[in-house]
Amino acid sequence: MDVSTCLKSLLLAIRQYRNNRSALNASQLQKHIEVSENIYLWVLFSGQVLPSECLSGLMEVAGDPNTSHALTGSIISLLAQFASDGEAKEALHSSYNFTGTLASIIHCNRSTPEEPLVLQCLNVLQRLTYSVRTQHCASHIHELISFLMQHVQSSNDDIVKACLGLMANLCRHDISVQSHIKSQSNVKAFYRALINFLGHNCLTVVVFALSILSSLTLNEEVGQKLFNAKNIHQTFQLIFNITVNGDGTLTRNYAVDLLVDLLKNPKIADYLTKYKHLSVCLSEVLGLLHNKDPDTASKVMELLVSLCSVPVLRKLICETVLRPPAPRLQPATRKGVQARGSEPSLALVHWVTSPLDGPEQCYMQALSLLTELFEEAIDSSLCSSAQSFVELLLQEVLVLLQSPDSTEGEQLLKKRCLRAGRVDQRIVTPLSLTMTSNCRENVQVALRILFEAAPLPDFPSVILGDSIAANNAYRQKDSELSIRMEVLCLSESDSLLQEKVKDVHMSEIIDVYEQKLSALACKESRLQDLLEAKALALSQADRLIAQYRCQRAQAEAEARKLASLLKDTERKKENLQTELNDHLLEVERLKSDSQQLLEHNGRLQEVADQHQELKGTYNQLLSRYDKSEGMLKELQAAHISLTQQAEGLRKTNEGLKLQQERSVFETVDRIQEEQIHEMEENISILRKELNKTEQARKDTSIKASSLELQKSQLEAKLEKMEEELSKHTHMIAMIHSLSSGKLKGDATANLSL
Repeated sequence: MDVSTCLKSLLLAIRQYRNNRSALNASQLQKHIEVSENIYLWVLFSGQVLPSECLSGLMEVAGDPNTSHALTGSIISLLAQFASDGEAKEALHSSYNFTGTLASIIHCNRSTPEEPLVLQCLNVLQRLTYSVRTQHCASHIHELISFLMQHVQSSNDDIVKACLGLMANLCRHDISVQSHIKSQSNVKAFYRALINFLGHNCLTVVVFALSILSSLTLNEEVGQKLFNAKNIHQTFQLIFNITVNGDGTLTRNYAVDLLVDLLKNPKIADYLTKYKHLSVCLSEVLGLLHNKDPDTASKVMELLVSLCSVPVLRKLICETVLRPPAPRLQPATRKGVQARGSEPSLALVHWVTSPLDGPEQCYMQALSLLTELFEEAIDSSLCSSAQSFVELLLQEVLVLLQSPDSTEGEQLLKKRCLRAGRVDQRIVTPLSLTMTSNCRENVQVALRILFEAAPLPDFPSVILGDSIAANNAYRQKDSELSIRMEVLCLSESDSLLQEKVKDVHMSEIIDVYEQKLSALACKESRLQDLLEAKALALSQADRLIAQYRCQRAQAEAEARKLASLLKDTERKKENLQTELNDHLLEVERLKSDSQQLLEHNGRLQEVADQHQELKGTYNQLLSRYDKSEGMLKELQAAHISLTQQAEGLRKTNEGLKLQQERSVFETVDRIQEEQIHEMEENISILRKELNKTEQARKDTSIKASSLELQKSQLEAKLEKMEEELSKHTHMIAMIHSLSSGKLKGDATANLSL
C-alpha cells in the first residue's frame, strides 16, 4: 500500500469513528494507526491537504474525553515519534496545538494521576516542549501548571520525574509562565518541595529542581541564597560531573542548559572564572568532542560556545584547543610523536565536515565555536599556534564550499546551502590571515575559497576587506620599523665613509655614491608603495570611523530610549512603593487581628480545659451509674427470689391452714395453739422481710430514675460542649492558617545545598 492510499484509508477511518463511536470503528481506526507508523515524516508535515486533515482528525479524536484510553494512547504514541524532529515539533506546537491536546487529556484525567495514559502524556509533553517556547494562551496550560505543582510530591517516582522535567521546560525563558507560577497561593510550598529535591538520590531529579529554581528565583532573594558563593561551587561540580561522566543523555542536556542559563548572570559567571577546578573540567569537557555520539558532541559544543561569552573563559578554551600538542614517546621507536589523535581541534574539524544526514545542530555548533576561537586568537599570542590548524581547516572548508550535487534531495540540499552560508560568514578571520600570508600555497588556497564563496548571498566582502586592511596595516608598521633601522645603518656608514674619503680616489667615491643613490631610489619607491598602502588603510579607517559614529548615534538613541524607560520604571517603582506601604499597613492590621485571635484562642483553650474536666466528671458519674445499675440488677434479682419464696410460703401457709382445719378435730387445742402461734410468727417474719425487700426495691428504682435523669442532662450538656468545641477547633485551625500565612509571610528559609 502506497503512502497516499494509506493516508486516505486513515482519514476514512477517522471520519467513520467520529460519525459512529462504536467498538468496531474504534478497532478499525487503531489498526490504521498502527499501519500509519511507517509513513515518512516529510509526508505528514509537508503542508499538503490530505496529511493535514489526517493530523487534525487524530488530534480531535485524542482530545475527546469519550475516546478510550487505548485508542488515545495509540494516537499519542504515533505522534510522539515525530517529536524528535525540529520542524515536526514546531508544526505540532504551532499548527496542530498538540501541547494543548495533551494538556487537556491530563486535565480530564486529573483525578486519576496514576493512570498510564497520564504518565504517557507527561513524558511526551516533556520531549515536545524541550527547547521550544510554549504558547501561554494554549488550552489548559494553567490547569497543567497547577497539576504539575500539585503532583511534584507524588509517591510515584516516574510521575515526579516527568512533572519536574516538564515544569523545567515550561519555566525556561518564559516570563509569562514564571509569573503565573509565582502568583499561585502554594508557591512557597512548591519552593520548599524543590529545595528538598536537591538532596534526592537521583541526579536527574536534582538537575530538574535546580533548573526550575534558577528560572524562578535566580534574581530573587531565594535564588541569591541558593546560588551564592558558598553553594555555587557545588553546583558547578555537579554540572561538570554529569556532563563528563554522564547520567544519561537527558540529564546531560538539562545540566548543560542549566549552566548556560546561569552564565547569563554576571555574578555567577564571575564565580565560575574563580572556580579552582575549572581548567581540569574544561579539559575533560573538550575530551568529549571525540565522542562518536553527535548529540553528545553537539551539547558539549553548545556549552563551550556559551562559556566563550565570558572573555576569561574564551581565552582559556582557546588556549586549550589551539595549544600545540605535547610530544609523547612511543615504546618501540623512542622518538617524539605528537598525539594528534587526542587534539580537540581535529575533533572540531571532524564535526564541521560531518555528513549532512546527521544532526544539523552538530556542525552548526562546531562552526560557531570555531568563530569564537578565531576571534580570540587573532592579534594575540595564539596566532602562530593557530597557523597549522588554519591550513588544515581551509582545505576542509574548500570542500564544503563546492557546488552541491543536483541529485541530492531537497532536505540535503537545504542543509548543504545552510552550512555553506554559515561557512561565507565564519571564515573571514582565517581567510584574511591566509590571503596576507607569505606562503604562496596558502594564498592560492585562500583565493580558491574566495572564488567559491564570493557568489554566495550575503558574502561579507566588506568585513573581509576590513580584516585584510588591518593585517596590511599591521605588516606596514613592521616594514616602517625595518626601514628606519636601515636608514639608521646607512647614516652610520656615511660617517665612516667621510673619515676614509681622504685616502680614496675620486672615481671610487663616485662609484660608491652612485650605488648609494640607486639604493636610496629603491628605498624611495618602496616607501612610496608603503605610503599608498597607508593611504588605503587610512581610507578604511575613515570608513570605520563613520560606521562608529553611526553606531554611536544609534547607541545614543537607545540610551535616550532607556532613559525614558528608566523614568517610567521609577514612576512604576513609586506606585509599587505606595502599594507596598498599603500592604505593610494591611500586614500590621492583620498582625493585630492575629494577636486578638491568639488571645481568643487562649480563652478557647481554657474552655477546652474546662470541657476536659467536665468530661472527666461525666466519666466518673457514668462509672458510678454503671455500678448503681449493677446493684439495681442484683437487688431486682434478689427481689424476684424473695417474691418467689414469699409465694411459696403463702402456698405453704394456705396448705397449713387447710391442714389445721382438718386436724382441729384430731389434735389437742393446746398443740393447735402452739402450732398456730409458731406459724403466725414465721408469717410475720416473712412479711417483715418482704416489706424490707419491697422498700429496698422502691429505693433502688428511685435512685435508678434519678441516675437516668442525671445521665440525660449530662448527655445534653456534653452535646452542647462538643458543638462548642468543634466551633472552637474550626476557629483554631483558621487562626493557625492565618498565622502561618501572614506572620511568616516575610520569613524565608535558610536555604543551602
